[in-house]
Amino acid sequence: MRKFLLGFALVTGIGFSSFAQETVTPSFPIDLETAVEVALKNNLTLKRSELNQLSNEATLLQNQGSRYPSLTAGGSSNFNWGRSINPATNLFETQRIGNINLNASSNATLFNGGRINNTVNQTKTILEQGLFNIEATKNTITLNVINYYVNVVFNQEQVKISENQLKTTQDQLARTTKLVDAGSLPYSDQLDLQAQLATNNVDLINAKATLNGSLLTLAQALQIPYTSDFEIEKPELTVDDTFMVTESSSTIYQTAVETMPEIKAASLGVLSAEYGIKMAKAGYYPTLSIFGNLGTNYVDLYEAKFGEQLDINFSQAAGLQLSVPIFSRMNNKASVQRANVQKSLAEVAELEAKNQLRQDIETAFTNALASEQSYQASLTRITSLEESFRIAQQRFELGAINSVDFQVAQNNLFSAQSQLVYDKYTYIFRVKVLDFYLGNPINLN
Repeated sequence: MRKFLLGFALVTGIGFSSFAQETVTPSFPIDLETAVEVALKNNLTLKRSELNQLSNEATLLQNQGSRYPSLTAGGSSNFNWGRSINPATNLFETQRIGNINLNASSNATLFNGGRINNTVNQTKTILEQGLFNIEATKNTITLNVINYYVNVVFNQEQVKISENQLKTTQDQLARTTKLVDAGSLPYSDQLDLQAQLATNNVDLINAKATLNGSLLTLAQALQIPYTSDFEIEKPELTVDDTFMVTESSSTIYQTAVETMPEIKAASLGVLSAEYGIKMAKAGYYPTLSIFGNLGTNYVDLYEAKFGEQLDINFSQAAGLQLSVPIFSRMNNKASVQRANVQKSLAEVAELEAKNQLRQDIETAFTNALASEQSYQASLTRITSLEESFRIAQQRFELGAINSVDFQVAQNNLFSAQSQLVYDKYTYIFRVKVLDFYLGNPINLN
């Protein structure tokens, strides 16, 4: 798995940079799947993380190169006047001397306490950790987009409820006006309904404003310009008896702790710190390296040809170099101590990630149960209020109750309808969050 992830990062690295500055603008209406795709492609935090992966890949390449010998070659040409040393005879000369020097050198580390290998392994771990952090960022973006998308659907329903309420009041006002004109009802009933109509108009305006605000929030989450034609495809969201997950919160946590990328990233942070300790301990070990040098020169004071001089003056050198640390003025001890502290911090971060995950799941599970109960209670309540409103409407038309009593029944019904819509979409989203922790695809189907 680790090799696959690292390979994937290397293969897709060019792709990261190719779209780093592009912004995807979709056509409308937009469905949820497309919204999530656009958000993932446009999110700048995600792009920054992906670009950081490119930097990590470059660091890995550099660290892997430390295993190989270095090779450098060079040359120089110069002229000396006056008293100077002849590079061919090492004697002082007082005439102009022109010479050309050519050289090459190589150096390779044979042993340094495993520092190079542990550095490479740590960099690979950091690279893999970055991939899991990217996945965690994608999950957060996806959940946010779904939440905003559901909020838009909810507010669309609220607008419909407000429109229905307005139409009901308009119909009753028209009928009441005729009865008032005929002298069958007092003028105060007409005034009450006119006031109610004005209130319903304000409610509709506020509902539309809230809908536009939720559309703006969704567009900003997608990081696209918000225009008046921005709209979504409304999904068919239903709740059935099997909608709620049957697993307990502890079971969901046991599943999530094995699959959530933020937990894997935190675990890799501990592994990276362990490599850091090994790297710090390498400072106590000797360093053994091998080196070699080649050199030759040409001096224009001699009649020998250029090639002949290069051959005559050609020199070679090779050797081993050993460096043994005896006293580092406590630098090595301090490095090891800091590395151990970093591991302890990484372990704390891993525990924090697990605790946060458990708390998030417990909260999500409790909220989902509460939403389920609220939704069922709202279903029962609205059934009663619909019948109550039907009876109130009949009695109002027969003149058995006044306009105030009718408005109370009407407001109770529409308030219950609004609450039912809220409970429904809140319940759906919270159950989808639990599905997400169980590793199921995040969608509204």
